Amino acid sequence: MASRLKEKYVKEVAPALMEKFGYKNVMEIPKLEKVVINMGIGDARENPKGLEAAVEELTLISGQKPVVTRAKKSVANFKLREGMPVGAKVTLRGDKMYHFVDKLMNISLPRVRDFRGVNPNSFDGRGNYALGIKEQLIYPEIEYDKVDKVRGMDIIFVTTAKTDEEARELLKLLGMPFSK
Repeated sequence: MASRLKEKYVKEVAPALMEKFGYKNVMEIPKLEKVVINMGIGDARENPKGLEAAVEELTLISGQKPVVTRAKKSVANFKLREGMPVGAKVTLRGDKMYHFVDKLMNISLPRVRDFRGVNPNSFDGRGNYALGIKEQLIYPEIEYDKVDKVRGMDIIFVTTAKTDEEARELLKLLGMPFSK
């Protein structure tokens, strides 16, 4: 099952990028490599059920089981010990990634209150884009009544682009609603 976004990339986005940046080889054209969804759960220490709920919600959102992330160092001020669970993350590639990105751009982001587009400056200098979402309720899979706590998440788009300009153009052509 090839997604609409993957077909759009092959038919429209890749030729447009090749023309704009003057690539000589088709392998130079930037593409989405993976999407990483990270959900930090600050109260995982006091509330282990919260971690389970977050893992379940992330599974619904991404269509893949997340990995529980653990603390690398002990931090006394946060009452945190090394190895304690602090969040959950999912790495999406291939068709699941394209399906998720399509759903994010066309269904979830327009559901954000007072949405005027995403920040066009959240690139890291190496062609990757980070997007923060304040609540998981924008996803249609999440049932409002079953949510115990509103949690945010970070979504990182990893591309093969060498520069931010190439990555911005790639995401814009794929349909990312950047604010003006």
